[in-house]
Amino acid sequence: MPSFSYRALQADGNIAEGVLDAAGRPDALRQVEARGLRPINVAEMAAGKKGSTKMVVAKSTGSGAPEKISFSFGGKKVSAKELENFTRLLSSLLAAGVPLSRALVILQREASSPAAKATWKEVNDRVVDGLSLADAMAKSPDTFPRVYVAMVEAGEAGGFLDVVLAQIAEFQAREKDLKSKTMQAMLYPAILLVLATMILVLLLAFFIPKFQTIFSNMHSSLPVITQVIIAASHAVRSYGLIVAAALIGIGFLLRTWFVSEKGRRVWEGLVLKMPLIGPLVAQYAMARFCRMLGTLIGAGVQLVQSLNVARRSIGNQILVDAVAKSTERVQQGGRLGQSLAECKVLFPGSVLEMISVAEESGRLDVELIRIATVAENDLDRNMKTAVTFAEPLLLFFIAGFIGIIFVGMLLPVLSMSSNIK
Repeated sequence: MPSFSYRALQADGNIAEGVLDAAGRPDALRQVEARGLRPINVAEMAAGKKGSTKMVVAKSTGSGAPEKISFSFGGKKVSAKELENFTRLLSSLLAAGVPLSRALVILQREASSPAAKATWKEVNDRVVDGLSLADAMAKSPDTFPRVYVAMVEAGEAGGFLDVVLAQIAEFQAREKDLKSKTMQAMLYPAILLVLATMILVLLLAFFIPKFQTIFSNMHSSLPVITQVIIAASHAVRSYGLIVAAALIGIGFLLRTWFVSEKGRRVWEGLVLKMPLIGPLVAQYAMARFCRMLGTLIGAGVQLVQSLNVARRSIGNQILVDAVAKSTERVQQGGRLGQSLAECKVLFPGSVLEMISVAEESGRLDVELIRIATVAENDLDRNMKTAVTFAEPLLLFFIAGFIGIIFVGMLLPVLSMSSNIK
């Protein structure tokens, strides 16, 4: 019978290490849990390295003295970078055999902000009180997203918490890189749009009124385009602040509605139907889903549990519901590629074929991560192409509006000059 080495978390936050004989890894996990422990890592030992079943407990060096309560008026939220560093360092400390409670104390001491220090302390206190790490993190939803907690829970249940934490840190780094590329691509068009709006407001509010004194002395009627521009200028000067306040109020109400369950679904459905933005959103969601699923399967999490965790990373609730139906079919015994076939918005036919082939060859985790990498690179190229077209289009509209205003103001002047001649 093979032997398995294990490291598990005790109720007091200490790490228990030992060796046991089991028919297989699932049996080893059951034996560890039967001892009242929460597995962190369970691995089969190579022949000739079997040891005794003696359990070694790593004592926590944290003091029992109560800590002073401090209040901070600085940053109240843990940043994404701090969370990534916390995840990576916690994985390294656990892999090195440091007890969980001691690792959390170390991370709390080395936290770079008061918000992070307070959050890590809260997590440590909950773990010491007997909660699992996932449950302790779930009580701080502003810091730990649901998909993060779900991955930690899967790692604790499977006995590879340190591996899953390392995978989470890697996923966070790639996610941050993808978001950074998206923001960089949208920055220049956004600046152009703001500048265009400012120029139009300045022209209508300050430039056009100077011509009205000239036009008021003209006895001939003004061209239609000039009358429209003057009316727009009058509206901006007379009702500009009221319109701006109304737009801000409407924007606030729309934002409140979109945050609700019904409003969010309506908005996400509209986004998916947009000609240029919809395919990019779907491609981004597919890349996140495939990378998360491949990461979990590669870490040893069961397929159904991996699907339940990965679908939460998609972001779009309509797509999440579609993948949930596929998860049910997989749970009933269906193949993954065939089960995902009905979600055509998210998975093109070529991707489904690659998933099916990888599933048959036993390389599903590797292929999913490769698909995610290809999709991310393709998304980056598509966004650059979209921005390349958007920039001249915005410049064309800016020049067009300014040109229309210029022509509208010039036509009466030219008409007056011809009458004088």
